Amino acid sequence: MFRIYLITAFYLALSFNISAQAPTQHVNLNLAERVSVAPESVFRMFREAGMSPSDHELTAVEKAKVEKTFAALPPLHQKILKGHLHSISFMDNMPNTALTSPVKTPDSTKMYNITFRAGILQETISEWATQKELTCFDQSENPGYEIKIEAGGLDAFLYVLLHEATHVVDAVLEITPHPNDIEALVKPTPFTQDVWQKMNVPTSNSTDSLLEKTRFRSGKTVALALAPNIYQSLGKTPFASLYGMASWFEDIAELASIYHLTEKMDQPFYVVVRKDNEEIFRFEPMRNKLVKKRLRHLKVFYRV
Repeated sequence: MFRIYLITAFYLALSFNISAQAPTQHVNLNLAERVSVAPESVFRMFREAGMSPSDHELTAVEKAKVEKTFAALPPLHQKILKGHLHSISFMDNMPNTALTSPVKTPDSTKMYNITFRAGILQETISEWATQKELTCFDQSENPGYEIKIEAGGLDAFLYVLLHEATHVVDAVLEITPHPNDIEALVKPTPFTQDVWQKMNVPTSNSTDSLLEKTRFRSGKTVALALAPNIYQSLGKTPFASLYGMASWFEDIAELASIYHLTEKMDQPFYVVVRKDNEEIFRFEPMRNKLVKKRLRHLKVFYRV
């Protein structure tokens, strides 16, 4: 069954290749010029799940946003995308935020399409991230509780492109292992060492029983009243976000995105839990010592 939240969206996409033109027809284009209709196989995947997304044609303003956002990516991201981004696409009525898919090529060159939900072009990072975070919690009870991610007023597309572009960089450079089998035990990379046992199984000292109940680990929501305890537990792990616990693919993408947003673009990123309008807990990943220890693995993104 197709899962709307797409816990490991990049990995799930690896199960199919989309047909496309030879990569040489794309690598000479500027990154922002590689906008095209999403591959038919992506449309078909959503239709078979009972959904009906449609192509979104960018307005002049939206095209300008796309161009500006590509220019804001880390140097290595831009370099890798120039050689490995086949195309980007935008959909209306898309159930999730984005999907990175491998493209079949006539040679061994790794090429990718990234499809985005067009609505993120009209949202800020704070708005989008807050709504995503709230999907982890059952809000039907626990009146008075509120969760909000404070991440500044930049476009949500910036964060999502950072995240998805990191998937492409990771796939090309294999900063994390890329096994064919989700259950495979493989040799860790420096990034996954002592943090992950398998692609979507953290080491025992990187999680706990409460975190394992959260949506991106279990697929289920938890009571909103548990939020302070959850973020307190998260602060004792090397993960930058709850979504980063979904798999090592999402781990590197979340850490790289939050780091670039906060340390390179001088934006905030923290989760606030309030009860009756009073702040009762704050989780700020870039202040976490265990997260900071992993930042050395991100230096490669800024060396070109």
